Amino acid sequence: MTSPEGSALLPTSTHGDLDVADATGFAAWARVWAELGVGCASQETYEALIRRYCEPHRAYHTLQHLQECLQVRRFVNAACPAPAEVDLALWFHDAIYDPVRSDNELRSAQWLDDVARDSGLGDETRRRLYELVMVTRHDAAPASADEAVLVDTDLAILGAAFERFEEYDQQIRREYSFVPLPVYRQKRRQVLEGFLARGRIYTTALYFDAFEQQARANLARAIDRLD
Repeated sequence: MTSPEGSALLPTSTHGDLDVADATGFAAWARVWAELGVGCASQETYEALIRRYCEPHRAYHTLQHLQECLQVRRFVNAACPAPAEVDLALWFHDAIYDPVRSDNELRSAQWLDDVARDSGLGDETRRRLYELVMVTRHDAAPASADEAVLVDTDLAILGAAFERFEEYDQQIRREYSFVPLPVYRQKRRQVLEGFLARGRIYTTALYFDAFEQQARANLARAIDRLD
């Protein structure tokens, strides 16, 4: 995938079609809820989410990451049974983020479940949304096509253009600046090697074709720098 300025996860041909700001605008938020049968999306929840993604302690898990995820999802458009549920889970998948805690996905999933309940979504839909957010812990294989698309979207950054991947790598280090460098290098290497050791990083065919080769090159370079 070649990459345009300002949209380093997307091919150049799509740059004019996908507006970055529009991806996380209120209209996009309301559209997802409408697709789930909720006619009046919560402005209050939307504003609270945006504030979360703009918290000062974040460097990678920011509005930029959310924008990129939503853009990639729209462009790749891999088939899945419940695309609106995947999109809503993307909005919430990093809603709660504190690098010193290990329950960020759990707390994010619980927030989404509360909002979904208050919005009138049914129990089965709520269960699927909860599980979609939880799968972004990346500690187990996706259990459904929806989960596979969401995980591949979240991991698309690994297959970004080299310059964007470098920026991402530096952003992660800033989020963990409180960790001594030798410890960080060891832990970061374990994470990156874990992805590289997979038979395939991306489960779905479209994401595999778009990002797999670049992701493996990016990971190998990043690991070499940690030596």
